[in-house]
Amino acid sequence: MNKAQTLKVEIWSDIVCPFCFLGKRKFEQALEQFDHKQDIEIIWRIFQLNPGVQTDTSMSVYTYLSRTKGIPEEVAKQMTQQITERGLEVGIEYKFDETAVNNTLLVHCFLHYALDQGKQNEAKELLLSAYFEKGANVDDLETIMNIGRILDFDEGELRAVLTENRYEKEVIADMELAQRFGVRGVPFFVFDRKYAVSGAQEITAFIQTLIKAHDDWKNSLAGQTIQVTEGEGCSTDDNNCA
Repeated sequence: MNKAQTLKVEIWSDIVCPFCFLGKRKFEQALEQFDHKQDIEIIWRIFQLNPGVQTDTSMSVYTYLSRTKGIPEEVAKQMTQQITERGLEVGIEYKFDETAVNNTLLVHCFLHYALDQGKQNEAKELLLSAYFEKGANVDDLETIMNIGRILDFDEGELRAVLTENRYEKEVIADMELAQRFGVRGVPFFVFDRKYAVSGAQEITAFIQTLIKAHDDWKNSLAGQTIQVTEGEGCSTDDNNCA
């Protein structure tokens, strides 16, 4: 499909954000019920909840939340248990007991490479599953290389891309664009740069926004004003996420 003939849905997201995985599933379910899903092009944009965090596979998410958010570890466990229960409703098996602290710069560079290869959505799914369902360290080069093999990427090229940080400028550009749109938490879904849905909303919210955005897009309406529908997500200044 010619990209000029698609309605772009840009999704700002971080791999270590549990609501981003949940929101991905909700949006996918909405898209399956949308009559014009063949017109939709999905682009995953970059948002780092904590760009300065150092990967520490010995530190649990509970300890990290306790130290950074100022909450007891028991409260962190209760919070993640609620997310786990919601995940099961949409086929996600969160394993927070196995999830450690990861920096996500490297993995976001990989996602931009995957975009150029036409397999970004598949890469996003594999990464979220690796981190949340398998407890993988997604800041590890070989972990990402293994996912690249599943996607049949050229190993030599991918290793060079990752070791040379070739897509770091694109990652920074996504973050800067998020600031221009006023994105403070993820997931954040932008439809044709006119409408937005913030958070892991219910399916009806996504369907309603898809219909509005598609109607405007189909009729070639212009404008850059974004209307936001708020919902749950991870932000830089709350206690919800790592």
